[in-house]
Amino acid sequence: MERLITVSYPESLALSLKMGIREFENEMRVISLIKLYELGKISSGRAAKLLRLSRLEFLELLAKYNVSYFNVDSEDELESDMRNA
Repeated sequence: MERLITVSYPESLALSLKMGIREFENEMRVISLIKLYELGKISSGRAAKLLRLSRLEFLELLAKYNVSYFNVDSEDELESDMRNA
């Protein structure tokens, strides 16, 4: 089941970013899913599916927003991930 979230914003916000309304609304959708991924709330696969992208396309999109696809909290966790790769 899909749900809809409505967010109010002044039209001038989109215009100040030199974006059309649809472009701005899509940007907000992308940014919110990237942030959920960055916070570890959803997987890259899930975010990609919601954006109708391949996982690789989503991981490439992260670079545009300066978000690392490495979500590690410590050096030990990174070393463990590398050993298990």
